[in-house]
Amino acid sequence: MADFNYAFISLVLLLPLALLIFLYLIVRPRSVNIPLKNRHVFITGGSSGIGLALAHQAASEGARVSILARSLKKLEEAKDAVRLSTGIDVAVFAADVRDYDAISKAVDEAGPIDVLVVNQGVFVPQELAEQDMDEVKFMLDVNLLGAFHMIKAALPTMKNRVDRRPASIALMSSQAGQVGVYGYTAYSASKFGLRGLAEALQQEVIGDNIHISLIFPPDTDTPGLVEEEKRRPELTNIIAAGGGRMKAELVAKKALNGIKSGSFIIPCNFEGALLSVATAGLSPQRSFLMAFLEVVTAGIIRIVGLCFQWVWYDSIQKWHAQKKRT
Repeated sequence: MADFNYAFISLVLLLPLALLIFLYLIVRPRSVNIPLKNRHVFITGGSSGIGLALAHQAASEGARVSILARSLKKLEEAKDAVRLSTGIDVAVFAADVRDYDAISKAVDEAGPIDVLVVNQGVFVPQELAEQDMDEVKFMLDVNLLGAFHMIKAALPTMKNRVDRRPASIALMSSQAGQVGVYGYTAYSASKFGLRGLAEALQQEVIGDNIHISLIFPPDTDTPGLVEEEKRRPELTNIIAAGGGRMKAELVAKKALNGIKSGSFIIPCNFEGALLSVATAGLSPQRSFLMAFLEVVTAGIIRIVGLCFQWVWYDSIQKWHAQKKRT
């Protein structure tokens, strides 16, 4: 009996160790450090919100920063704000990410990019049956096609950069790019699309020592969120009631830390970390410890996810039942 107990305990201890060793050997791409100091960081949507917070932090870490947005007035205000807080001037470029020629011109003027943060985004919440197709197209064009425009314009010089240290392309997604939410149909589609872009692109550019990151912030205190909340459907507010929100500065800090470590998936809070494990799928994972966590907790987190779905669909059913009674 003692021999059996000893063998059982040994097996329980050895299996996790064997899994850790196995994961250490197979995770790809390998860990990397992406420096920011004295390197060119180019941020779209950089005139406000998370983009402006990223500009502040990158400049404070010694990066040469460029920001791009549609409004020159807001860009100049952002430039003054960064100079006031860091003493550093940022370069500003007024262009619409839907206009590939304008984006290409801005990238040429800015010069070779080491770290590209594709941060622009628009969101108009509404049920698809009620939403105008112009609004749907607007979100897809800015959030998804705009990302293609920006990356396509920046890639040639990033691939041929003189500084051969690791470079980065980071895409600002959303927790609505990990799980669909009522009233977010078009927005979620645009943000889910970024994941397919990122996973395929990472394979294409890894040979050039360019590393892709996907950032998944929750609701964040930005001017855009204020406008969004004015139009959120009632059911969206009911379902999203349990979710928290973050300050743009904290999201920017977590995003930059993830970018510097080359993380493919960058969650911004505990809920986001759970979603990242639940939706890991076939995405690359640099950390064998995170890979271990994903493997051993996948089943449990799937159960938790199903519980959330049950709560959401129960809320939807009750809401419709109440509407029918009234």
